[in-house]
Amino acid sequence: MTLLALDKVSKSYGEGSDKTAVLKDINLEITEGEFVAIVGFSGSGKTTLISAIAGLIQPDEGTITKEGKAITGPDSDRGVVFQNYSLMPWLTVQGNVALSVDQIFSDKPKKEREARVLKYVDMVGLTPALYKRPAELSGGMRQRVNVARALAASPDILLLDEPLSALDALTRANLQDEILQIWEQEKKTVILITNDVDEGLIMADRVIPLKPGPKATFGPEFKIDLPRPRDRSAMNHDPAFKALRAEITQYLMAIGIEGSSNESSIALPPVRPNTTTDWRADKTALKPSTENLGKERYLEYTQLDKVYPTPKGPVAVVKDFNLKMKKGEFISLIGHSGCGKSTVLSMTAGLNEISKGGIILDGKEVVSAGPDRAVVFQAPSLFPWLTATENVSLGVESVYPHAQQSERNDIVEYYLTRVGLGDSLHKKADDMSNGMRQRVGIARAFALSPKLLLLDEPFGMLDSLTRWELQEVLMEVWDRTKLTAVMVTHDVDEAILLADRVVMMTNGPEATVGKVIDIDLPRPRTRKALLEHPDYYDYRESLITFLAECDQH
Repeated sequence: MTLLALDKVSKSYGEGSDKTAVLKDINLEITEGEFVAIVGFSGSGKTTLISAIAGLIQPDEGTITKEGKAITGPDSDRGVVFQNYSLMPWLTVQGNVALSVDQIFSDKPKKEREARVLKYVDMVGLTPALYKRPAELSGGMRQRVNVARALAASPDILLLDEPLSALDALTRANLQDEILQIWEQEKKTVILITNDVDEGLIMADRVIPLKPGPKATFGPEFKIDLPRPRDRSAMNHDPAFKALRAEITQYLMAIGIEGSSNESSIALPPVRPNTTTDWRADKTALKPSTENLGKERYLEYTQLDKVYPTPKGPVAVVKDFNLKMKKGEFISLIGHSGCGKSTVLSMTAGLNEISKGGIILDGKEVVSAGPDRAVVFQAPSLFPWLTATENVSLGVESVYPHAQQSERNDIVEYYLTRVGLGDSLHKKADDMSNGMRQRVGIARAFALSPKLLLLDEPFGMLDSLTRWELQEVLMEVWDRTKLTAVMVTHDVDEAILLADRVVMMTNGPEATVGKVIDIDLPRPRTRKALLEHPDYYDYRESLITFLAECDQH
């Protein structure tokens, strides 16, 4: 039986010449009890679509009907969980869930309403936090409150608008499992908006891509005939899962990554940064001499500790961390949230004091921050009132003071073009998307020609398509410069795609190196080639198994 139907739905914003068609000719039928995942990327109209189904906005054309009746506004028969936590900060977990219960079931006795609140708080595992306020909760716990509040209203349809995208991998996986358990218990119809292909494969009966806008419309749907319950480790061996995953990923890459040229007509000038020992020599800029590549112990961590004082006494976040890296090597540092990955990176950057042990880079001990180490954070620290060119120029001028202005300009333009910003050189950072700002951060890091490139989950806030594209950009520029690089990530696929070695950290406190895997895959790498390589899923299983074992301890 068809519960929800969208027939030729279109939606535009703006007037006259400023009018933009966001959705065009959207058609969809969903049966009762079905779990549908709509996969899309930033700017593809996902939130507009979910808002229209929720009745928060009205389509310009077409109809949205539930059980044959037109949806003309919001109603308790549709519960919505958005990406951002819309909780009342002054209310407890119980109070936030009671808000919807008291409004929708106002005719019910108080005891019955209170029992309903407790039932759904318990269902999402928050009974111990019943009287805590949002400020006392983690991101994952706050999102659980949102899910409980939506379910307590007893909707026929649960609408999930990227509710897990801001969470770390472990919390995300746990909440996916909880939502699936609730779906099976409550027999709800669920529409999940996501940019994560794996999330759709784990959770849904159907995965439907939403082509990027303007005039976004649906692509071909993929039926997920995988048996339930779906175990993440077991699926890694399932040929049907691998085939579906490759098919959906390649389709999304085909519709999203096209027509972008990152070639630069600018040549790099023959000047080296003042962070190198031979910077006065007239050599090709920014390329380390090939005879030094592979130099042993170029970066070395020895018995590294980081201890923080707490009211209950000192706590060692990182304990006895030991690692040696070759010059030109790319290492991915992976582990659960709180395992000290970013702490190790910030100590390497000289931004966080070392409690014990040492870090040696190219024969010198790291004691403070310096231009020989470039850092790209999850949120790029740009000056919003400056253009892309001006933001990159700030760093370039400090490491090329001896160069002519025209040479510095060429270095800036070269790298901005390389990361796909050739048409946005003079665009202010404040007017850029997150993806564009992150490109500026990457261009700035490479333009400094550092001895060491440090990347702290630089793509963690981006949608999948932008993340894939910037991973390609990073690989292409790194392959040419062969910078020594350390990247913190919680994304298993990202770790394998980019690294020569993946270093897995144990859970904190006292986190340390748990296991190291050599990634023996040919370079240059592409996501398509990775999916087709016979060893890829073996590497993937090793990382997933390690993270699962850490979770159990």
